[in-house]
Amino acid sequence: ANGALFHGRAQEDTCGAAHLGAVVIPLLTALIEVGKASPEDMIPALVAGYECGGLFEELLATHTTPQGFRATTLYGVMAAAAASARAMKFTATQTSAAIGNAVSFSGGLLQPFVEGTDEWRYQVGTTAQLGWTAAELARAGSISTEQSLEGARGLAAAFAGQQLDVVALSKQLGESWQTLRVAFKPFPVCAFNQTPVTAALELRERIKDREIASVEVRMNPYECGYAGMDAHGPFHSISGTLMSIPFCVALTLLRSAPSMKTMTTYDDAAVNALDKQITLISDGSVAVLSCDMHVSLKNGSQEHLHLKMTPEDYAYDFEDLRARLKAIAAQEGLPEACIDQLAGFCAAPETEPFDTVQGAFQMARNARA
Repeated sequence: ANGALFHGRAQEDTCGAAHLGAVVIPLLTALIEVGKASPEDMIPALVAGYECGGLFEELLATHTTPQGFRATTLYGVMAAAAASARAMKFTATQTSAAIGNAVSFSGGLLQPFVEGTDEWRYQVGTTAQLGWTAAELARAGSISTEQSLEGARGLAAAFAGQQLDVVALSKQLGESWQTLRVAFKPFPVCAFNQTPVTAALELRERIKDREIASVEVRMNPYECGYAGMDAHGPFHSISGTLMSIPFCVALTLLRSAPSMKTMTTYDDAAVNALDKQITLISDGSVAVLSCDMHVSLKNGSQEHLHLKMTPEDYAYDFEDLRARLKAIAAQEGLPEACIDQLAGFCAAPETEPFDTVQGAFQMARNARA
């Protein structure tokens, strides 16, 4: 349930195209809450989940995503299983079985983003649940595959049509950290829309009151080919607007940074008209997480911005994150004190009483009442 809730704004972290944090964090906190794991194991288990799921997302997502498989659900089940195994202190044999079970349970499609439906919201929660189930089966002694990833009918071959070099991959572990690929979304839109929105905000400041004639947005083919990214309105749900690059760019150029309110305003005539004038161009020379935006104005002038971004640009320090969360709280009608109390606990979990966290949520409930 919390996995689905974490995904409610579509504003979480992303490791490549996989939202592993929204899968693993609520799972681990649940395991701790019911006494299956201890708070001291939270961070090591979280890293285990990111490293396991992130490694195969990085290796295979460029092959699996164009086929219509969602990275969060395809690689998130093994991330959840690996995190659970570490949190519950499994042996190596049990951990291998948990991952084997998880890979056999994995899947998940991108079609909801094409049709603008809601399955994507629940996929995160069911992915966490499947990973936990995989781990519990392993603890109970399940007989599980040992080559679920690299086998002739394993994940890499079945979903990606690829072979894995196990020796080479093993050498990467502990050297090339997937956790450092984690990027946080500053806006409640698809991960691949974060940079187009950032670019549009800068261009909006340059354009001022001049009228826009058309816009060209060049992005990496992997991102352009993701389900729903090239869609034009009219839209009837946020499942469509948060994915659409034309809509997000049009909204940002005309109305500023997206919010849940503006992302669910489907009858804004000016935004819908500009949406039709935005062309998305697949360009292999543009790096992932980057974009090249060219705006033609009705007075004949032009504005251009090439914005190259990396996960480091979307990694925020503690105080910056606190400020960003306060801005989100304001959008949701929640008091800033909720964020300050949560931040206080996160800054000193060894000494700050857990009542601080419960108090923050009670404050939020009171504000909603």
